[in-house]
Amino acid sequence: MKFIFQTENSWSCLVLRLTLGVVMFSHGAQKVFGWFGGFGFAASLGMFTEKMHIPALLAVLVILAESAGSLGLITGLLTRVAAFGILCDMIGAVALVHWRNGFFMNWSGKQAGEGFEYHLLVIGMAMALVLTGGGKFSLDRAIAARFKER
Repeated sequence: MKFIFQTENSWSCLVLRLTLGVVMFSHGAQKVFGWFGGFGFAASLGMFTEKMHIPALLAVLVILAESAGSLGLITGLLTRVAAFGILCDMIGAVALVHWRNGFFMNWSGKQAGEGFEYHLLVIGMAMALVLTGGGKFSLDRAIAARFKER
């Protein structure tokens, strides 16, 4: 348990955590609530299970990683767990969808789909947070301090 909450008192971890949390929140909100041009929970689950043939449990984990995981990152609660979920989510997205489209995003509209450069950035940010924790102003840091008091 100590490893889960222990974190450095680092500004860089805070910046990584908040940036990744805010970016992933919009993706999670698309899938859960239909915000930001998304389709909502039922349609997102249907897309994953029916069109992509992903087992329902994994599809729910993807949605949870992006929605609850983003909130965990923003608050700094269970940062390592949230970052690991997002890390796995992005590895799956690259392997199942984006690898075949090459490295670059589809800026010109001439590719069949989006490449994996964005996903690689998210993987790097998430890996850094798994290794270091949430940093300054994280709930993890406050919880770790309570463990030290005991």
